[in-house]
Amino acid sequence: MSTQHKTSHFLFFTLLAVCTFSFIACTHQNSDDAQMNAFIDKLMAEMTLEEKIGQLNLPVGGDIVTGGVHSSLSMEDIRNGKVGGLFNLKGAQAIRDVQRIAVEQSRLGIPLLFGMDVIHGYETIFPLPLALSCSWDLQAIERSAQIAAREATADGICWTFSPMVDVCHDGRWGRISEGSGEDPYLGSRIAEAMVRGYQGASLADKQTMMACVKHFALYGAVEAGREYNNVYPDDFHAFNEYMQPYKAAVDAGAGSVMAAFNTVHGIPSSGNRWLLTDLLRDQWKFNGFVVSDYTGVQHLGDNGVSASHEQSNIQCIEAGLDMLMVGEDLDQLVAAVNEGRCSKLSIDNACRRILEAKYKLGLFDDPYRYCDTTLREQVILCDDHRAEARRIAGECMVLLKNDNNLLPLQKKGTIALIGPLADARNNMAGTWAVAAVTDKYKTVKEGMEDALRGTGARLLYAKGSNLMYDASQEAIATIFGHSIRDDRSVETMRQEALNIARQADVIVAVMGEASEMSGECASRVNIEMPDAQHDMLARLAQLGKPIVLVHFAGRPTVMNWESEHLPAILESWFGGSECADAIADVLFGDVNPSGKLSVQLPRHVGQYPFSYRAMRTSRPNEGGDFAKYSSCYADVSSKPLYPFGYGLSYTTFAYSDFYLTDTVMPLNGSVDVHVTVTNTGNRAGAEIVQLYIADRVAKGVRPYKELRGFERVELAAGESREVVFTLDADRMGYYEPYNLTWTMESGDVDVMVGANSAETEKRLLHVQ
Repeated sequence: MSTQHKTSHFLFFTLLAVCTFSFIACTHQNSDDAQMNAFIDKLMAEMTLEEKIGQLNLPVGGDIVTGGVHSSLSMEDIRNGKVGGLFNLKGAQAIRDVQRIAVEQSRLGIPLLFGMDVIHGYETIFPLPLALSCSWDLQAIERSAQIAAREATADGICWTFSPMVDVCHDGRWGRISEGSGEDPYLGSRIAEAMVRGYQGASLADKQTMMACVKHFALYGAVEAGREYNNVYPDDFHAFNEYMQPYKAAVDAGAGSVMAAFNTVHGIPSSGNRWLLTDLLRDQWKFNGFVVSDYTGVQHLGDNGVSASHEQSNIQCIEAGLDMLMVGEDLDQLVAAVNEGRCSKLSIDNACRRILEAKYKLGLFDDPYRYCDTTLREQVILCDDHRAEARRIAGECMVLLKNDNNLLPLQKKGTIALIGPLADARNNMAGTWAVAAVTDKYKTVKEGMEDALRGTGARLLYAKGSNLMYDASQEAIATIFGHSIRDDRSVETMRQEALNIARQADVIVAVMGEASEMSGECASRVNIEMPDAQHDMLARLAQLGKPIVLVHFAGRPTVMNWESEHLPAILESWFGGSECADAIADVLFGDVNPSGKLSVQLPRHVGQYPFSYRAMRTSRPNEGGDFAKYSSCYADVSSKPLYPFGYGLSYTTFAYSDFYLTDTVMPLNGSVDVHVTVTNTGNRAGAEIVQLYIADRVAKGVRPYKELRGFERVELAAGESREVVFTLDADRMGYYEPYNLTWTMESGDVDVMVGANSAETEKRLLHVQ
């Protein structure tokens, strides 16, 4: 047989195999759906209206506080079929005990869902989501969610209120800590990775848990960066700047979505039919269920669009909301349905979606499948998980400045460790770590002591200052029992620190935000270094000693003074349960920092809202400095202090051989972008290669620059590697004005590759 005939036969049988596999998979899925539908049809036929409404009820089940109101849960409600699930109840045994009441003591034995805010880990805590995004490492991010799922499911939890995929351009918003920064493309890829990590290949696997995409929608655009506030982007900007990560998570198969607190088109999200039904279900084909945020339905009254809980409940159910978190007066829905004020079909649809989720999670087959009390000791906070968390924390740290290669430090001489966060165990995990066991985590001081043990180096420690001078403000900053306030006088603490600093060869200052200075309801107008810490730093700088600032933060902050006066700055964010060892790994060079900013750092809070993806303006100012009658500030540069995508390494990288496979691309075609990256330093390191485009002319105003690809490349010293990106309509398109369809237009496009958004090389591509 000729080679040509062999190839033809091979292609034929390959195609046949693919088609057969696809047919079998489709048939299997249809069979599974048919079985599920038949099961739920039969169950719902036996349910009373009261029991169907009960499935919509999600009260608080435990003592973990993530909101301001507790519902009045009673075990009698569970026995009477008036509860669909519980959240924030911790522990496999406690969950088994409650599940037994639902399964063995209620009329129909319908199992409960158990959810929790497993945001960046369960007891093994990973870096804050904002920090995770600075790794640009999708495999590591997916792995962090997978480990979180394994630990949570080993302790009874089958549903997490994560990922939070809100794009944010305003660092004043405390909840920026819970998202992936300012870019919709990076945020979309991370959203997909998180959903894959939580849900795995199948929710039937009892080591996976159901994801919940939040906050739908546009919550990252809250006015003035203030929590629970309104949002005002028009549809063109909404779809091009904010909506893409939600859709990416839905397309990745997320099982649930959480409605936001804010309004969209003037209607609160929980009661917004356009958002929850027209867009999410009809256009995006989402087939999971939608839950409100904490007391979100009740807040329709706060917004002034509802006069009662009953009216709020009806509006939200009719809009497409399925489950009410900490709802009130759900019993009133029975009369509302019977009197025709609420559609029975809407109740049935909501009930069905929740029952489908329980079916997919395997709870009808085995209601106790997540309640194996023997798994805790094997899985939770195990050595393998902690090692992964330590490795990933090292990847997330961003080296902002390193004059004269001060870092990495040598393990010799005398090191002064100073700062209120250097020995603050209960602040290490960061915000939104509700299942954390902080007494099992090291402090930075302990991590450095362990790293230096046996080396002969001396580590001297002094707190130096409180977080801030104002005790009442510090109490807000360290809420939930995270206080580290010292009653000694300012001068006593300061002199202690200066005394050890004078003995040292190098000073490591561990300062910045406390864990609860970011997160929900932690909006701030002052995002500079708190006053007491700044003054301590200034006094240390006067000694003329080399200083390394290890900066804790849950948001982008203003660091003008620090950048001007300190030779080395490591943005550690909040690195989770293993951050102390991870910080020591980076400081002493056992790990080469590779993180890059997923959100740019401003020069002044007055620049917000602020993004590298700024839309083109009339009278542009590309230089950033003041120029009369151009788009700029008169008193500060309009450029960031540190740009999006920026981060240093202990080695150096060079870019070369940047070219496109063709300078002309058909609208339905594609072009490959090639670039070679070389590690020009003397140690191994990772570089995050970034691809940007800029559409020169379009129907709608486009950004000056927008990320459309990235790749993390590990290179040995002296090693080179070619990186190839493919540009096509999926990568280069946008939502055009008015009809908001994804499109790619003909015309000239700048294609840029570089180490960050401000340092790129450009090639021209013509699309026709």
